Amino acid sequence: MDRLNNLPRFDAVSPEEAKRLLCTCEYGFPPAQPDAVTFTETAADDTFCAGKAVLHRITAEVRQNGKLFSFPFHFVCPKRGNPVPAVVFINFTPAVPDAYLPSEELCDLGIAVASFGYTDVSPDNDDFASMAGSLLEIDRSVPYAPGKIAIWAWAARIVMDYVQTRPEVDLQNVAVAGHSRLGKTALFAAAFDERFQFAYANESGCAGAALFRGKTGETAKDIHRVFPFWFCPNFANYTETDDALPFDQHFLLSLIAPRNVYVSSAAEDLWADPKAELAACIAASPAFERLGLTGFVFDGAEAAPGTVLHAGNIGYHIRNGSHYMSRKDWQNFVAYLKKHRNNA
Repeated sequence: MDRLNNLPRFDAVSPEEAKRLLCTCEYGFPPAQPDAVTFTETAADDTFCAGKAVLHRITAEVRQNGKLFSFPFHFVCPKRGNPVPAVVFINFTPAVPDAYLPSEELCDLGIAVASFGYTDVSPDNDDFASMAGSLLEIDRSVPYAPGKIAIWAWAARIVMDYVQTRPEVDLQNVAVAGHSRLGKTALFAAAFDERFQFAYANESGCAGAALFRGKTGETAKDIHRVFPFWFCPNFANYTETDDALPFDQHFLLSLIAPRNVYVSSAAEDLWADPKAELAACIAASPAFERLGLTGFVFDGAEAAPGTVLHAGNIGYHIRNGSHYMSRKDWQNFVAYLKKHRNNA
């Protein structure tokens, strides 16, 4: 696969240096975790999904820099006798269920989900002063100031704080997941928080699970032109060519080792570039293999729609269709999570 030639080597730097590169050149440094967080349950419905699950509505009250900010999220947990795996899902809406969140199906599969709408944390624009921005006091004149991806990931880690308090959850098997821009966010959250044993990025494309080098569809220049606020200001210096960055996105996947990372693609999602997403999985495999793990098990250069690769610490599938988070995507990921479930 040509796009794998001349990639920066992850093993040429330390994991801490890899994190520094990602922060200084692309995403910005993550905001500090809060001084204090209080979780308040505002409603509970034990008849959810015909009585198969309990739906909790929670408000997170976050204190930082002497200020207070709150945002809502939901926690849906199936009624099971034993602790169940869970997913922190960064979603486009707060709705439960949602087009991207088939709550009853996930309940039937034995998965708890804590989900929040990303714009309840920070708006998807260049406003860094309102909502969480008012608490975090981000100065965008600083070249390495966090962009919105880093802020949304900060909120996912706060929701993970809540998940840690739930006795119904198997804390050895908690994932962070998202679709598209929120898939990018899920990968970034997992790279900086080892409590997430699984990271699931669905069709995350450019600046997510897809390599920049040799990428078709959306490029670094494209994404920065439309969404500069997702990234640190310094990212502008690395967007003119696809090889300008001193790393590529396999660094982000590699930082999740020795845990598990799952990438999924859609055959018609050419803007995300499924081939670039697959290539990043291949390129990240050595980071897992050096730790004595299986890495990515794949013996080809391309994957046809319908391919499901679940053998290693890097999982992957590609389905027919376009840019969407489908039930099939969820089903494949849950099957992967259960296959690689950690034993307490």
